[in-house]
Amino acid sequence: MDPDPAPAPSGTAGPYGTAGPETAGAPEGVTRRGTPVGRLTVLYDADCPLCVHLRHWLLRQRQLVPLDLVPAGSQRARRLLPALDHGATLREITVVGDRGQVYRGAAAWTVCLWALAAYRHQAHRLATPAGRLVARAAVLGAARWREALKPDGCADGHCEVPGPPG
Repeated sequence: MDPDPAPAPSGTAGPYGTAGPETAGAPEGVTRRGTPVGRLTVLYDADCPLCVHLRHWLLRQRQLVPLDLVPAGSQRARRLLPALDHGATLREITVVGDRGQVYRGAAAWTVCLWALAAYRHQAHRLATPAGRLVARAAVLGAARWREALKPDGCADGHCEVPGPPG
């Protein structure tokens, strides 16, 4: 990858731009200037039981790249990332790299796995064309499950958040 004015690798974008599910550059952890990712901010829906469960799971894993887990749409998120579309972060998992890369949906999950010692190999597989289809299907399945919770257990728009998984 060329170090400077070359276009961003697929799956990354400049300061708070958007990245699609095509994440070929994400697992390598390289920004468009060739600088390694040093830290990732994971924005998650604190009112979603699945999201909170996955937050706790991520925190229990050995991290090769530190993950800061921040509730999407929170004052903290708005303060840390003022240029980001915070409404969109409540609809779809968003991960922001310390150099301004933004990953959404399947790309966000892939880069989260890439940051974990035990799952980096799987993240590289998910970055292949066939793997991206698998990652996208998993994200769509999780989104359907998440939406299914809302009518039954979330009458006021806030779901009951479980404690840390055992």
